Amino acid sequence: MSATLSPPATVEVTAADVHGPGVVFCPNPKMALWSGHPRVFIDVATTGEGQCPYCGTLYRLAAGVRRHGGH
Repeated sequence: MSATLSPPATVEVTAADVHGPGVVFCPNPKMALWSGHPRVFIDVATTGEGQCPYCGTLYRLAAGVRRHGGH
């Protein structure tokens, strides 16, 4: 028997989703409660994307959203 793994989800992040110095958090409010893991903050301002170390969800800035990192 072989298990097939589905690829991690990709979430397109808008400016309204970005908090503080360019971070998003995972799990995000749209995720099912049962699939929760400890909340982690993921930097998307530096490269335009970041990946959750727990569930593998990739957070990517939507086209046209400017990156603002630091002060």
